[in-house]
Amino acid sequence: MSTNSRSNSRANFSNEIHDIGAARSTTPSMYYNERSIADYFPPHLLKKMVSEVVSTFLLVFMTCGAAAISASDPTRISQLGQSVAGGLIVTVMIYSVGHISGAHMNPAVTLSFAVFRHFPWIQVPFYWASQFTGAICASFVLKAVLHPITEIGTTVPHGPHWHSLVIEVVVTFNMMFVTLAVATDSRAVGELAGLAVGSSVCITSIFAGAVSGGSMNPARTLGPALASNHFTGLWIYFLGPVLGTLSGAWTYTFIRFEDPPKDAPQKLSSFKLRRLQSQSVAATDLEDDLEHIPI
Repeated sequence: MSTNSRSNSRANFSNEIHDIGAARSTTPSMYYNERSIADYFPPHLLKKMVSEVVSTFLLVFMTCGAAAISASDPTRISQLGQSVAGGLIVTVMIYSVGHISGAHMNPAVTLSFAVFRHFPWIQVPFYWASQFTGAICASFVLKAVLHPITEIGTTVPHGPHWHSLVIEVVVTFNMMFVTLAVATDSRAVGELAGLAVGSSVCITSIFAGAVSGGSMNPARTLGPALASNHFTGLWIYFLGPVLGTLSGAWTYTFIRFEDPPKDAPQKLSSFKLRRLQSQSVAATDLEDDLEHIPI
């Protein structure tokens, strides 16, 4: 595959969970001493920030609200129900605002995208501010509407702290590994990015919920901790997700390859194969229609 074709394939996925287009527009300025205002405040940055505030607000509102109700009365929302709610809200937010801000909703995810050059560093502080703002606002709104419940979906370790730390690293590794695969690799089925990431969040939270709470997100932990005034093991949910996302992103970056091996049969997933077949049928039908057009 040539360099131009590789660039074109990546450009087709610039509207997925990452923001590689903005990264390209800001990278050249790093080689000059003089920077324009656009380098510090890229176009549409305010809209991206609002998108992250809204998506993170809804993420925390739904996941922590379900967790708070479940902890108060398990007959109303089960452990499985709150895990499904977390996975579904991630899915719908990716499909809703993924083309605007990338729907990171997670400071650790934003950091990993920036470290591995899928996101511009200049926008990282703005995304972090937006994500923590959305999470904190959602937590205090939940505190008001769920009164007298005092524990607003806080994630605390159940058992030794190192158990929860290991769990958070592993489950966040899984989430970031899937995210980087479907969001940045042109060979993956990009249309299924939201479903893949949401499913990974749901699966890992079902397992991790009984041990660490299954946070995978520093913003999702800090907001409820402030609203509930409960800070037990808070460091776990900052260190664990960062280590997990960085290791997950590094692992997928290591195993991915740009060019398929020569003289090797191409293996396609059933979803991609079905999509390519439908495109081929559509192209054949178009050629048949053109042949019947009188000239």
